[in-house]
Amino acid sequence: MENTLRARHDLHLIRKAWHMSSGCLGLAVYHLFNLSEHFVGFALIAFALSGFLFELIRLRNDKINTLVLKFMGPLMRKHEKDSCSGLPFYALGVGASLLLFEKEIALLGIFFLIFADPISSLFGIMYGQNKLIPGKSLEGSMAGFVTCYLLTFAWIASNSALSGPQIVMFCIFAGLIGSISELMSVFADDNLTIPLVSGAGLTILNSIIPIFS
Repeated sequence: MENTLRARHDLHLIRKAWHMSSGCLGLAVYHLFNLSEHFVGFALIAFALSGFLFELIRLRNDKINTLVLKFMGPLMRKHEKDSCSGLPFYALGVGASLLLFEKEIALLGIFFLIFADPISSLFGIMYGQNKLIPGKSLEGSMAGFVTCYLLTFAWIASNSALSGPQIVMFCIFAGLIGSISELMSVFADDNLTIPLVSGAGLTILNSIIPIFS
């Protein structure tokens, strides 16, 4: 069982693939069934609360914990054996974003979580030589910045007819906001900091450089 668990500094490609694929699947369901942001937001928060309750039960019951680790071990980190997993935080972060922010901004922050988070981690583990803070490298943050920049550019292109220098400036600052939100995961779970800090930062940015109406 221990051999199936990975430390935070391991590549853990299965977990990263699950992180991105589950997020994409959720967004696909959201769009295909034309669900409202509030419905999905409340549903995810309800799921998150149920998840936290289950985690509490799991951590207090060795038999349940052993069973969960047996089946979910390839997706879990070592520290999650004795602490809450990231799944409830993931649902809570996404759900809260959909309720707190405008649709385009909330979804962009969620894209940051789905793609920039695992990509930053991957580059940081593989190439991170220059530490910014404990557990975070310049190389990982740069990868996160580029990913968030490209995601913002693609999202604007699909949602706005605007063009010109203001788009480039917005994307640059959005990239910075995304990379900063990932760095702030040293204070709280990144499944919370990335969508919520990004959503708040993008809301302020959008008030200065109006892109999304």
